[in-house]
Amino acid sequence: MIRRPSAEECPTSSAPRRRRLRWWRWRRRRRRRSSGSCQGQQADPFGGPPARRGAAPRGPMAMNYNAKDEVDGGPPCAPGGTAKTRRPDNTAFKQQRLPAWQPILTAGTVLPIFFIIGLIFIPIGIGIFVTSNNIREIEIDYTGTEPSSPCNKCLSPDVTPCICTINFTLEKSFEGNVFMYYGLSNFYQNHRRYVKSRDDSQLNGDSSALLNPSKECEPYRRNEDKPIAPCGAIANSMFNDTLELFLIGNDSYPMPIALKKKGIAWWTDKNVKFRNPPGGDNNLEERFKGTTKPVNWLKPVYMLDSDQDNNGFINEDFIVWMRTAALPTFRKLYRLIERKSDLHPTLPAGRYYLNITYNYPVHYFDGRKRMILSTISWMGGKNPFLGIAYIAVGSISFLLGVVLLLILFKGRKSTAELGKLLGRPSSSASIVNHM
Repeated sequence: MIRRPSAEECPTSSAPRRRRLRWWRWRRRRRRRSSGSCQGQQADPFGGPPARRGAAPRGPMAMNYNAKDEVDGGPPCAPGGTAKTRRPDNTAFKQQRLPAWQPILTAGTVLPIFFIIGLIFIPIGIGIFVTSNNIREIEIDYTGTEPSSPCNKCLSPDVTPCICTINFTLEKSFEGNVFMYYGLSNFYQNHRRYVKSRDDSQLNGDSSALLNPSKECEPYRRNEDKPIAPCGAIANSMFNDTLELFLIGNDSYPMPIALKKKGIAWWTDKNVKFRNPPGGDNNLEERFKGTTKPVNWLKPVYMLDSDQDNNGFINEDFIVWMRTAALPTFRKLYRLIERKSDLHPTLPAGRYYLNITYNYPVHYFDGRKRMILSTISWMGGKNPFLGIAYIAVGSISFLLGVVLLLILFKGRKSTAELGKLLGRPSSSASIVNHM
């Protein structure tokens, strides 16, 4: 028998007393588990498991089978008389006694973190926001849905080809390299069937895929009983407007701006993912023999450019379009305007006009078309959201720090007043012990 300590033997402090009681209870449970036999059961004389109380005697070959015992790891009592238990092993891992670290959130640790985050994030956000605002950018919408727009006449399908001109003025010069984009709105390139409607093997120059495109390209897989190259809905809806930029000088004589059409695609796309079909001759038309152009294209793929290094599947306008956008409003790089001299701006302030060969219809799905001229900085293009996000997070963090600091001072003041009323020191520890 385990004798429970009397009241005289127990220490006066409550904490050691609780620990001692827990230890006695744990030891008593352990001794019960390690008892040598199962009460209320009778052992089988032939070495089998003990029979249940009130059960009929069985022969020497009879066995008491219980499916629940098999799932639970065996009967509650083994033949040897020792009780089985499902208690995990007494190891540091299974008993969760591994060393661990848990932060103790106090005013001395939380408040400095809030203030440090605010002091770091706010200056970074201001710097990013100012840098983004210093980027020059101009957008020109040439959809032509307004009656006063010069491109309104191009909405009629009877006017082909249609050329319209839009005049605009640059108030400030554009320094450094200038990037020309075309932008589309309400165009969902992220649609699942649209994204899958392509044949990457064909675009990589596989001869068998060229003449037998993937079924994912349906219904733009074959036309006039010939395979389409390139096949699929993405290639069929390629942007095909032509944009030309002119500067109007003092003598009102327009000077064309040189637009670079190479170097606008990713290097991996240009040199790895997209390849023309193999062939020994330089005649690209012969390599695409037996195929036809996409339904909405005005000319076949081997006539996209006169430069053989920018023709066929490796045409950079085509490669840029094939990289689908994630949002319905997007912009894609169209041309580069390189800076020629450090003494003169790339695009000086003045009057310009944009000459547009209008081929791409968007008014059928309430879309919009625009041309964007933009410079870049060390952080890329114009993006004020990142700076605003940094400023907002830093301001909220700093404000929370101030609020928590006021709450702390108010709590200490209330504690001091309570200590004076009780006639105790103002420290919180003494007040807690007194209460």
